[in-house]
Amino acid sequence: MNAPLKTTVQPVVRTNLDFKLDEIPRFWFGGDPFLTRMFDALSLTFPDGERYFIQSVRLFRDQITDPELQKRVADFIRQEAQHGIAHDKMNDMMRKQNMPVDQFITRLNKMMGYDLKHRSAQFNIAVTAAAEHLTALMAETFYAYKDTLKEAHPYVRALFAWHAIEEMEHRDVAFDVMKQVGDVPENLRKFTLAWTSVLMIGFTIYRANVMLKHDGFTPRQLLQMNIRGLPWFFGKKGKLTRMGRQYRDWFKKDFHPSQHPVIAQYDVWLKTLAETGDPIQAGEAFWQAAKD
Repeated sequence: MNAPLKTTVQPVVRTNLDFKLDEIPRFWFGGDPFLTRMFDALSLTFPDGERYFIQSVRLFRDQITDPELQKRVADFIRQEAQHGIAHDKMNDMMRKQNMPVDQFITRLNKMMGYDLKHRSAQFNIAVTAAAEHLTALMAETFYAYKDTLKEAHPYVRALFAWHAIEEMEHRDVAFDVMKQVGDVPENLRKFTLAWTSVLMIGFTIYRANVMLKHDGFTPRQLLQMNIRGLPWFFGKKGKLTRMGRQYRDWFKKDFHPSQHPVIAQYDVWLKTLAETGDPIQAGEAFWQAAKD
């Protein structure tokens, strides 16, 4: 790649943010059940997924001698903990809708527990770095253009905006731990992004469809929803298809996450939150500042 590194953004820990999730409707994405449940399915993995990220980074914490990286790791852990708290509230909302959230989480924790117990520390930190790369790209993709989340409820849009901001801030922390002290082989680093992507996409689609079944939709309706809805994400002009080039950068030998610029309206979110103290207003300003 041979591109100069961009300036690394220092993680900032923000606490007690209220997104009023108890006020959002059941199908909060413009009344579209499929898109709502796809985002719900993605969201419900965050609390326990991010606890796994924390555990993976902690496996190497005692080996880190760089004071700056030590601080970034500490802030990364605190940010991820706050994400878990916020998305736990969203999970509670889904539980009230009689979604099988605990069934999903139990299975997820068994998988991550197995990896922590039976796979190497190198594998786990590589998975974490890959997942952070993937979620940072998704954050960029969902907020780069205004039309992407135009139909989303402002409160959920604000929740994901805050999460996107902090993914930008700590997207390279696990990567730097992996590179500086992880001693991860290149082939393993490259493999884990492909592996993580398959798991994340596959389980998101599966969970979304299970939730839609609990919503009362028939198999025929589910098939129609998938045929119509999956191209929104993965079609030729799909929202996630847009991130293909940056996604593939991971497989270049000299890749570093900070070679990708921070999302253009990053400062808008910071400024609005500082002025108002309201993450919902900050999220709205952040979304409004996206490209048309």
